[in-house]
Amino acid sequence: DKRIPWFRVLNWYFFAVCIYFVYGRILVHHIQVVHLEHDYVGFITDHHLLKSFGLWIIGFCTFILSLEKGTYKYQFSQFGWTHITLLMVVISASSMVHNMYAGMVWFFVPVCLVIWNDVYAYVFGRFWGKTPLIKLSPKKTWEGFFGALVTTLVFGQWACGLTPYFEYMICPQEELTIVPFSKVDCTLNPAFVPSIPLPMPILFRRAAREMGFSDPGDHMLIMPFMIHGFFLSLFAALVAPFGGFFASGFKRAFKIKDFGDLIPGHGGITDRMDCQIIMSVFVAVYRHTFITIHKHTTVAKILSQVDLLSADDKLELLSRLQGALGTQ
Repeated sequence: DKRIPWFRVLNWYFFAVCIYFVYGRILVHHIQVVHLEHDYVGFITDHHLLKSFGLWIIGFCTFILSLEKGTYKYQFSQFGWTHITLLMVVISASSMVHNMYAGMVWFFVPVCLVIWNDVYAYVFGRFWGKTPLIKLSPKKTWEGFFGALVTTLVFGQWACGLTPYFEYMICPQEELTIVPFSKVDCTLNPAFVPSIPLPMPILFRRAAREMGFSDPGDHMLIMPFMIHGFFLSLFAALVAPFGGFFASGFKRAFKIKDFGDLIPGHGGITDRMDCQIIMSVFVAVYRHTFITIHKHTTVAKILSQVDLLSADDKLELLSRLQGALGTQ
């Protein structure tokens, strides 16, 4: 590596270009709103796609010029591995960003589900585990796997029933801001409105009457998010652990214990986030497929389009808005 010119620099350069392209695509509308008030951020959004391609072309040409005789195969393999790694890592990270902007609940609950499943897989495996689950991880057991599945499903229903009562968790972030815990106010997405009737157990009704409460009736309403939470919990317990198995196999293939050493005895951040990577992508795909977006047009999206207008068009738009407001 040391005798190949610009080897590490190029790897980090392609990482920076990938970050600029992917996160620029995600945040472009939010940044354009800021651009209306601060001209100096215009370089981020103006001709973003062309700039991203141009930056990649610079890296590509530099890579070709850095080829050394006798190391062609190694350099081309590293070039491929760099792009594949960026594809996996950046896509998963961008999925997390998408989820957070749709509402913190889509980030917070899946993260908690994976952590809960991991903890209780260890607990059940530690005390009752006898049957090995997979050769890649000898300490994983079927008892721990199924015990974690049951407890994760229960925890998922509790978490999905509680978190929607906090507006900060369910309101989407429509504008780019650096103010933490800023005040939020939004129209509730139908997924967070109790609307699905669920038969009330007779024992629960009897207990309520005996405790002096009024009869809750034959049915109770639950939020559709709790149904979605069941599938999120199921994925976190059945599929997300395979992200950890993949990481274990990868480390064994290259004969390394951990990806990093930031956390003594527990590896680095990547070692702790192996299951979160596949979970975040699933949540983004699931949300895009099944969750109805209650409000398609927002002020932030309109402002991002206004920023693309010429000065004359902006003045015409302002005049028409003033005329429309004056007639009401």
